[in-house]
Amino acid sequence: MRHRTQVGIVGAGPAGLFLSCLLARAGIDSIVLENRSRDYVENRIRAGVLEQGTVDLLNEAGLGGRLGREGLAHGGIEIRFDGRGHRIDFLALTGKAITVYGQHEVVKDLIAARLAEGRPLHFDVSDVAVEGFEGDSPVIRYSSAGVAHEIACDFIAGCDGFHGICRPSIPAGVLTLYERSYPFAWMGILAAAPPASKELIYAHHERGFALLSLRSPTLSRLYVQCGPEDDIGDWPDDRIWEELQRRTATSDGAFRVPQGAVLQKGITPMRSFVAEPMQCGRLFLAGDSAHIVPPTGAKGMNLAIADVHYLAQALAAHYRSGSTDLLAGYSARCLRRVWNAQRFSWWMTTMLHRHPDDTPFDRRRRLAELEYLTGSEAAMRSLAENYVGLPLE
Repeated sequence: MRHRTQVGIVGAGPAGLFLSCLLARAGIDSIVLENRSRDYVENRIRAGVLEQGTVDLLNEAGLGGRLGREGLAHGGIEIRFDGRGHRIDFLALTGKAITVYGQHEVVKDLIAARLAEGRPLHFDVSDVAVEGFEGDSPVIRYSSAGVAHEIACDFIAGCDGFHGICRPSIPAGVLTLYERSYPFAWMGILAAAPPASKELIYAHHERGFALLSLRSPTLSRLYVQCGPEDDIGDWPDDRIWEELQRRTATSDGAFRVPQGAVLQKGITPMRSFVAEPMQCGRLFLAGDSAHIVPPTGAKGMNLAIADVHYLAQALAAHYRSGSTDLLAGYSARCLRRVWNAQRFSWWMTTMLHRHPDDTPFDRRRRLAELEYLTGSEAAMRSLAENYVGLPLE
């Protein structure tokens, strides 16, 4: 079965779905393909921190209704070490805030908007292949319910994540890959427990890093540093709660992490990854298909939203006037932001975690860095500016 559209989008995560909404508002047709089920993508727990710029973009696109009602605005975070907490006041330092709103909730909103407009969005597809993008006639092939399909399009947006098919379809020698794996991971849980704090707490401890986050007034998202080779079976619930209590304890012994039923549990490895350039002919990569950051800096989904904001602008300019300038400059424009986020995420990650090969010197130097960060207004402002999000171009 043959179809025709202007932009074929592979992947129905935040990048692909938001791109489809932006293109629709510019009068550009698209078809979105996803190899997972709708239920899977709507319930896949991922990041939950939105930069101010991301919130603004969603609102400008008319997609911020539920976000505005249910999102939790945070004016700062706490950095905790040596049993003491230090608040970084984003509002005072930058005039901006962050919003806690789960990635799966953003995805639900984007899917609802796409379907409400009656635009094509296909789940559970298989055998996806992208072809012809080095020439003028890109094609996406896929199967659905046993029927072979072909989409002829002007451009392809590869929004199918790190393990997707779009980036590997680019010929050898075109991309340069930059990658760093970290010698630790996160054991994360979603718990039916009230949050330990109204704002996120990042804790550095001799036993390892911990993060206290939240999803709602009754749901907590909590993490402890673990080994990248750890098995989830090595982390029974009691052990996780014990480590959370130890690593976030205050000197006076008064602080306790509220406990509750563990609803979800998983191990997240730490990786930094960038593919350059983020385009090949008429195939454009966006989001995790082009770059991965450690979650410590809360940049993953925000980078994906920024990527497709730039891509939508470039495609709109092309269809409006025939100009290819923004399309040609898409990769360079995105990568400036991507590498800034990589630097910030690497810094947050290396500063807050315990490293397996640390010497006593390394541990004392890291504490000195934390002392400087929390005692210098200039240093706190630098963290705040990066955390709430650098301005979009």
